[in-house]
Formats: sequence, structure tokens, C-alpha cells
Amino acid sequence: MGGLKKRRKDCGYSQETFAAAAGVDRTTVGRWERGETEPQPPLRPKLAKLLGLDMAGLGALLSPQAVTQEAEGHLDNLTSDSGDDMIRRDFLRVLAIAGAFPALPAHEILDETADSRAMNDHLWSVYRLTRSKRSVFPIVRDQITALTDELKDGRDTIGLCSAAGDLFQLAGELAFDENRYTDAAASYTLAASASREAKQYDLWACALTRHAYVSLYERQYEDAIGVLIAAERVAKRGDGRLATRHWVAAVQAQAYAGMKNFDACERAMDEAEEVLHLAADSVNGGWLRFNASRLAEERGARYVELGRLDLAEAALQRALRQAELGRGQSYRRRGAVLADLAVLGAKRRDLDEVMTYAHEALDLARRSGSGYVARKLRTLRVELRPVATDARAAELEAKLAELAA
Repeated sequence: MGGLKKRRKDCGYSQETFAAAAGVDRTTVGRWERGETEPQPPLRPKLAKLLGLDMAGLGALLSPQAVTQEAEGHLDNLTSDSGDDMIRRDFLRVLAIAGAFPALPAHEILDETADSRAMNDHLWSVYRLTRSKRSVFPIVRDQITALTDELKDGRDTIGLCSAAGDLFQLAGELAFDENRYTDAAASYTLAASASREAKQYDLWACALTRHAYVSLYERQYEDAIGVLIAAERVAKRGDGRLATRHWVAAVQAQAYAGMKNFDACERAMDEAEEVLHLAADSVNGGWLRFNASRLAEERGARYVELGRLDLAEAALQRALRQAELGRGQSYRRRGAVLADLAVLGAKRRDLDEVMTYAHEALDLARRSGSGYVARKLRTLRVELRPVATDARAAELEAKLAELAA
């Protein structure tokens, strides 16, 4: 057993309770224990305190070591496929030499590129509509392989890089929804590289914005802001008719809310609401999906994080009404709004309000298979701890634990 994992267990922590105490995602702790990543320096003093160690002792536990899946008995927890790594490496190799091939003039763009874009649009539609996001991944992987083969021939480099920048974002979304943050970050990095090669600034900014989500969900808010500032600069070079810069602002608001900076969060949300002034047909249906239908949900979620509960309730109830009217809300998005309302009730110690929303959110999380809604409900588990002795809260906690498992 790895040193960090053994110490954690000796101190009486499950992986989930240790993650909650450290302020990170459970999957992050798993990666530390498997030696895939190491905690960032700002987190280490807190981890040392939790484990009853000095900094030197913690450093000894975190030293790189070969930890095989067989020794850990976690064969079922494999999250990345070595074949996927090979596909990414092959694409990076081809992309590195792509600049040596001249792109064809615009009027000679190959039919294959148009076909790739049409296929990407179709895959984004399937991704939005399917309940099992995982089922889309084999098709995405095959499409990436086909694009790589096209690039090897040196044909229409710019068009194919644009299509790849789109497709790798979808691959990242699939990984992120399954809490595979390392795989998601790798895909978003490839998406940014391909989009930059194609000089597709909006596509590039969206890839950076999605990359920032990895830091957000690990509560590394300052890291996220750094990426989002870069995304903002890139988006300013893009198409002003698209919603790109407004989506970047909405995600900046999430980072500022995590940092408890109310004024900066409000300024970012005000910028995000400028999306209302765009033409109705200005939002791409694939890699860019931010529009006015998400504003109330986004603002409500930010107010929950900031502890501004009255403001949060008004915004989230507005988002819920929009969902009931059928304005662009999927199972995933409705489930997220309900989860935020349940968290709001828990912060108020109003168990009736919690039960009103939590059970439907649970049902939608199961039906959609969404890691996004599940992450929202993980926050609810933390908020329920002060009322854990209540029978209803205990029953709900058991169901939430089952979902997490």
C-alpha cells in the first residue's frame, strides 16, 4: 500500500472525507495516492496538519514511487486508455510538423474537411441528447484517428486543425463528465494547440476556458484565473458576434466566487449578461453553447458559493421556472439547478427545502449519468453534516453516498 494511502487510513480518513477536509476532489486524492500527480505547494501545510506530519514527513510520503494497479487492487479504477494516450501522442507529433505543409487556398478546401465539421456537429448533438455520455467516446476516438490520418497527408492543414480543435474539446468534455481530470486537461491542451495552429481564436478561447474548469473543480481558483485571463485576451481577437467572451466572463465569475470576491464576481457576471445583446443565431451549437438561458442558473450558483442566500434563491427559482417552460434545459442542467437549491436549503438548515429539491436532483443525476450533477450533490453532503443525526438527512446521505460510489 502506498505511503500516503496508508497514512490517510491510519488517521481514520476515508478517501472522500480526506478530500473534503483538504478541500479537493476525491479523484485528486486518488491520483496523489497512485503517484500520478503531487499536491501543489500551497496545499501541503494543510495536508501535513491533517496527517499529523511535519513538512519533511509529508515530503517523504509524496516522493515519486512506482505504484502498480495490481498492487493497489484497483484494476476497476483505470480511467485512461493507453490507446487514447497513443492517439494523443500521434496527433501531437503530426501537429508539430503540420506547419511544414502549405494549406490549400480557401476555394480548394477539401470535401473531407467539410465532412469532418459536419460529423463534429453531429457528435456534439449526440453528446447533448444522450443520457450515457460515455457511449459517445468510441466514435469521438475514431474521428480523432481519422483527422490525424488526414493531417499526415498534409492536406488542408488549417481546416483539419480547426476540426481537431473542436473534436478534442468534445473528448475533454466526455472525460471531465466522468471526473477524469487529467485526461480532460490533456484533451483541452490539444484542442488549444490545434485551434491556435488554425488561428481560430474563438475555438482557442473556449479550449482555454474548458481547461480552467479543471482547476476550478480542484478549487485552485488562482490557477483558473490565470488561464481565464489568457482566454479573455484570445477571445477579444475573435468574432464579436459570438458569445465567447461572455462565456469566459461567466467562468471568471465562478473563480471569483470561489475566492469569495463578491465585487469581482458581480463585474464578471455583468459582462456575461452582455450575451443578451447578441443576435439570436450567434451561438454555436457545438463547442460554444453559452446563451441567455443559462444566466439565471450561473448567477444563482455564484451567490450560493458566496453565501448570499436570498440573492441565490431568486436567481435559482428563475432558472427553475425557465427549465419548466422548456427553455433549453436538459436533465443535466435542471439537475444542477435543483442541486444548488438543495444546497441552499442545507445552508439555511431547512430540511423540508432540502428534501423538496434533493431527491429530484438525485433522480436526474442517475438518469443522466452526469458527473456534473453528481459533483454538485457532493457539496450537499458536506452541507448536511451539521444535521446528520436527523433521520431524513441520514437517509438522504445514504442515497448520496450510493450515487458517489
